[in-house]
Amino acid sequence: MRINSLDELLRAVKDRPRKRLVVAWANDAHSMEAVNAAVEAGLVEAILVGDEPVMTKVCEEHHLPKERFRMIHAATDTEAATKAVGMVRAGEADLLMKGLLSTDKYMRAILNKEQGLLDPGAILSHVTVMEHPGHPKLLIAGDVAVIPEPEFKEKVAILNYLVKTAKALGIDQPKVAVLAASEQVMPKMSSSADAAMLSKMADRGQIKGALVDGPLALDGALDPESAKIKGLGGPVAGDADCLLFPNIEAGNVFYKAGTKLGGAEIAALVMGARVPCVLSSRGDSAKTKLSSIALAALLA
Repeated sequence: MRINSLDELLRAVKDRPRKRLVVAWANDAHSMEAVNAAVEAGLVEAILVGDEPVMTKVCEEHHLPKERFRMIHAATDTEAATKAVGMVRAGEADLLMKGLLSTDKYMRAILNKEQGLLDPGAILSHVTVMEHPGHPKLLIAGDVAVIPEPEFKEKVAILNYLVKTAKALGIDQPKVAVLAASEQVMPKMSSSADAAMLSKMADRGQIKGALVDGPLALDGALDPESAKIKGLGGPVAGDADCLLFPNIEAGNVFYKAGTKLGGAEIAALVMGARVPCVLSSRGDSAKTKLSSIALAALLA
């Protein structure tokens, strides 16, 4: 069954066996409230790695039942990230989540060559699922946060992560729009040429399980009327499920415009590691973090 909202995502995960979530540097109320809600909803079992006296105080101040969590003390954020990643490597956790530590320290622990979570040749990428009040279905977008200027092989990886996420959300044959500034194929623009090549690869079966079209501008990808006016044919134009952005600037602006100006709600994580890794901002709401936990549990 296709999942069409973040609330439906939460309900779908509730019906599955609980995953084990470990949170790195879980010293803040937003993270702990989200994890508490996820435990209460039956989505996960939770392990909190951080400064135990601080975590205990947060529980007391925000009336969170401490007994719902397994707490492991770490004196610093770097130590917490190392311990959390180690628990995943040891098979003690199925999901990883960033708490109050910075993104660079979190990613450094994941990327550590000896003790991290990246297998040789793997490519990390950020995937966002967005519920926009002005759009009739969930949008799956990448990469808006990890790869600044993806090379062609990285775009192939991003595309495959988008398709995997879409299929987990019950979309049997996802429609992927590879975005550029125009539908015209312009060889001198790498975004345009890459989009055309990705589209042809999908036509020939080199990218499986999805309908892929590009280059498409954003309006031609999402708006049926714009696609009609532009004379765009095919099943993707005007009805895309997934958006592959040409670079992080384009993706990040879309993401922040949607959330800050358009009232969109999101779930987001990093794919390509041994387990899904929740990478919400320290300023994200507890609701965003809860939805991200649910998405990670769905993909685990």
